[in-house]
Amino acid sequence: MLPMSLDAQMKELAGRSKAAAQQLTRLTTDQKNRCLEAMAQTLCDNQAAIGQANAKDLDTAKAMGLSQAMIDRLVLNEGRIEAMAQGLREVAALPDPVGLVLDERERPNGLILKKVTTPIGVVVIIYESRPNVTADAAGLCFKSGNATILRGGKEALHSNQIIAKLMVEAAQQCDPAFPQDAIQVVPTTDRAAIPALLSLTDEVDLCMPRGGEGLIRAVADCSKVPVIKHYKGVCHVYIHEEADLEMAVAIAINAKTQRPGVCNAMETLLIDATIAEKLLPSLGRALGEKNVLIRGDEASQQALSALIKEEALSFELAQESDWDAEYLDLILAIKVVTNLQEAISHINLHGSGHSDSIITQNADCAATFMRDVDASAVYWNASTRFTDGAEFGMGAEIGISTDKIGARGPMGLEELTSYKWLCYGTGQIR
Repeated sequence: MLPMSLDAQMKELAGRSKAAAQQLTRLTTDQKNRCLEAMAQTLCDNQAAIGQANAKDLDTAKAMGLSQAMIDRLVLNEGRIEAMAQGLREVAALPDPVGLVLDERERPNGLILKKVTTPIGVVVIIYESRPNVTADAAGLCFKSGNATILRGGKEALHSNQIIAKLMVEAAQQCDPAFPQDAIQVVPTTDRAAIPALLSLTDEVDLCMPRGGEGLIRAVADCSKVPVIKHYKGVCHVYIHEEADLEMAVAIAINAKTQRPGVCNAMETLLIDATIAEKLLPSLGRALGEKNVLIRGDEASQQALSALIKEEALSFELAQESDWDAEYLDLILAIKVVTNLQEAISHINLHGSGHSDSIITQNADCAATFMRDVDASAVYWNASTRFTDGAEFGMGAEIGISTDKIGARGPMGLEELTSYKWLCYGTGQIR
């Protein structure tokens, strides 16, 4: 027998997912929750096997020459495996998003209409590096009644495969009604599989890419099915002239350095000119201790000149392209601005609509910032690092959307449902 073509393989895989999605609609909330608990437990029980698979992927990542920040996103240590399991438990504890009555009305002719939440169907997740996405995405899709097709990068193939395999096996042992094909990992790293899969409009209902801008744009450009996305995370922290400076330093350090390789990390810091000379030396020293390279304007260079001279801080003059850059690394753009309005204008011009924060004690200025900044998450006196499904109480996260139609910001269970109208009649005709 001749081997199947790639197009035929993807057609067959998506067909199995569609059949599984139809079976998932029959599972009760209790059945889904018990399966999720079993999935969580098997991840904890099989940490050694997951670690062995992850070690192979880390070797691949190093051979590929990936940056340290990207390799960090790939690592599955004991804490991250426990976090995956905890995310699944939290999803199990959340209310079932399927079957909720959003609206109900009776028409003059006696026809009763109910608007009820339903699963979307088959959801394709395309992502890079972070294998924890496998558990998060599969768990959220399953709880919301959707079948999942997971396509990670080749640098995480072994990790993704074992996580999905363990979850499916645990769910089937817990409940034989769980369809085996509800969670599938695309078995090939061939990039041609992506357009082949995303051309299947009869089988696939939605695609959600997670990763760098290049990946997301490539997916959006080739897909024939709807795509929910964010292209990049150019996140800002703006330190207003009435900021608590100690708080400002702590938030800026956290937003940039806690995990620089993620989309909600700060990429540009804006500082009011009236406090730049006072704040930047202490903030610059703290950034230097974290090995952050500064790409700043001339005003920030002047304020940091002593640190630069004593080589306590690495500094380069910013180019215009730096204001639009998502570094995903220990690099930070700094710009000194004259006032609140200039900060807002800069963010709306150069930001990506992801996450932006103002640090100030002035409630009126904070309200103006939060109203006028065009982003999916806007903060007052907090780090941008909180833009995350788990931190928002969603249990886990399927992704972050900067789209304005449909889902926006961190996406959890509710964003993985659609709805349909149930129409109850007694013989009405039109």
